[in-house]
Amino acid sequence: MFNKFIKLVFASLLFFSVSSTTFAMDKLHFLIGGGAGGGWDGTARGTGEALTKAGMLGSASFENMSGGGGGKALSFLINTKPANTVLVQSTPLVLRSITRHKGYVKGDGVLSYKDVVPIAGVIGDYGAIAVAKNSPYKTFGDVVAAYKKNPSSIKMAGGSVRGSMDHLIGALAFQEAGADPNNVVYVPYDAGGKALAGLLSGETQILSTGLGEVMGARDQVNIIGITAPERVADAPDVPTLKEQGFDVQFVNWRGFFGPPGMSSSMKDEIAKMLGDVQKTSEWEAVRKRNAWVNIYNPGSKFVAFLEKQTVEMTALMKKLGVI
Repeated sequence: MFNKFIKLVFASLLFFSVSSTTFAMDKLHFLIGGGAGGGWDGTARGTGEALTKAGMLGSASFENMSGGGGGKALSFLINTKPANTVLVQSTPLVLRSITRHKGYVKGDGVLSYKDVVPIAGVIGDYGAIAVAKNSPYKTFGDVVAAYKKNPSSIKMAGGSVRGSMDHLIGALAFQEAGADPNNVVYVPYDAGGKALAGLLSGETQILSTGLGEVMGARDQVNIIGITAPERVADAPDVPTLKEQGFDVQFVNWRGFFGPPGMSSSMKDEIAKMLGDVQKTSEWEAVRKRNAWVNIYNPGSKFVAFLEKQTVEMTALMKKLGVI
């Protein structure tokens, strides 16, 4: 009788402890404007993984919606205003308004961060130039020499449209090397996974992408240059472009946006959760394997950053001749 009582009490305590588990949020849907293997995909899934493992989020779901350099997902978020949904985005959200990219937009309007609710910037990802393991090019200098000898011999892969972040990283590197970036053949793919496949198949000779996108493929590629000011601790064997004589420094932010009409309380709740998770070991494991830089930038600070970057990127893209 006593043993049955003890078992009943134990079962009740167990039920209470499980049923009373609290999360910062029960569920969150991550909308991804590109295909599998890209930087947006990795950021969304990595963030969802860290939040759920750290016990801050009950469940995370993910949806890839490719098209228009992220425009299809952006338009979907604005037009449908789905609940409990955030869109992962990055510098291309600023670039699309600068270049007047109209993909998936009705009429003459051009969508930008002003059409959605900026929640928080969370990470920075350095740009990277990579080649296949069996490539004859061992340094970015080798690529430049081959390009100058025969420009058509070098095709550059990227995981998004011309004028995107991937295109911009490679264009900056070639411009610093004395080449006209507009003459470099750029081959756009739907996200990083397909761009990597294009490189490995021999369709292209180099891949311009984010460092985090190729960290998991280092058995297949050599990273011959990154846009960091100095080598990063998570990939100490990877050389910077700067140390090779090409002073290209750039870090691409990634962050999250809500649909128009998202309440301030919901925005603040998600923003706080994104900041709190960066203090956990679960987040550090995700960050380290992608060689990301923590850049937590919530709310009004995020908006101010986006406004400043719009001015800076406009000047840069004019300099590159993209606009």
